[in-house]
Amino acid sequence: MLLIALLWLLILLFKLFFALRVLRTADRGCHGELEAVTVIQPILSGDPALESVLASTVEHLRSAAFFWLIDDDDAEAAQVTQRLQQRYPQQHIAVFSFPEVPEGVNPKLFKLEQVRAQVARDVILVLDDDAVLSAASLRRMLSELTDNTLVTALPWYRAADNLPSRLLAQFVNDNSALTYLPLLTFAPPLTLNGMCYAIRGETLARAGGFAPVLRHLTDDLAMATLLTRHGVRIVQSTAAVRVQTSVADGTRYFRQMHRWFLFATLLMREKSAAVNLSIFLLQGLHPLLLWALLVLAFGSAAHGALLVGIVVIRHLALRGVQRAVAPEIPAHPLLSLLSELLQPFHLLHALVNRTIYWRSRRYRIFRNDCFTSL
Repeated sequence: MLLIALLWLLILLFKLFFALRVLRTADRGCHGELEAVTVIQPILSGDPALESVLASTVEHLRSAAFFWLIDDDDAEAAQVTQRLQQRYPQQHIAVFSFPEVPEGVNPKLFKLEQVRAQVARDVILVLDDDAVLSAASLRRMLSELTDNTLVTALPWYRAADNLPSRLLAQFVNDNSALTYLPLLTFAPPLTLNGMCYAIRGETLARAGGFAPVLRHLTDDLAMATLLTRHGVRIVQSTAAVRVQTSVADGTRYFRQMHRWFLFATLLMREKSAAVNLSIFLLQGLHPLLLWALLVLAFGSAAHGALLVGIVVIRHLALRGVQRAVAPEIPAHPLLSLLSELLQPFHLLHALVNRTIYWRSRRYRIFRNDCFTSL
């Protein structure tokens, strides 16, 4: 058990050291001009927090323009966007409505490509409809943006007031910085955070826009691959973006986690054996070691005491990183442990079940560039 504990601690300290190093040495300057930004948000109803989240974004980014992309058959989204246009008459908000996308085409990328040419401002900010970006975070992203980069934000979750939402939020808040940041010292990011990223319109146009990857389901991985191929560098910013999704029950929690872990398997399919080994050692092995420690702790009082020490170290390490990302992130030690212990089961589920749910939609996944609607 001591050897397992030492290996567990070594992995944690590696991720902790390099994540905190990036967070503490990052440029905190906020120099960008919001007047140069068009925020493009594909919107799909189904989340009760949708209207309040969109309103928060508008209030934070008063100088930016907004393109809201909805579906023709989404009456609730049409009502929400219309109410917000009336609430903020001085804000530049344009709503675009689209028919059902062709089979096998990513609906988010399809909408983004349809409006890309209509963006008159210099910078495009792609932002999910459940994400809120502060003006300070956007300015920090803009200060890192050049003609040859895409800048992606660092997500953290604000949970709704129920257990499934808190458990989902805990997974993101425990893993976001420790997943995205530690390897930046050694290599560029493996992908980008599709919830929030900024790129100059001219830079995106040089890569052909979103059109070359319309048939890829995981838009963040597809865009990262496309842009890297065209010489565009992915910059992982420490600018925080707050995500707020209401998870109504356990079923929806497991569906969301299943989708994320399935997307992770698609990423690993496209990477080399060396990269996959690194992912396993830094992300996949830790929960398995924690399970081993938990099982062995029942063997003796000494093992139990060692497990308690590991749990305390884990909690302190995670809290240090979370406070560096966003001081508002709350502490839930028991939920944090449960979230990590569930990760192997989420991965197993993703490997055996290739059908995902996204709000009101279902997709059967064969490859990243091959999927069908159900």
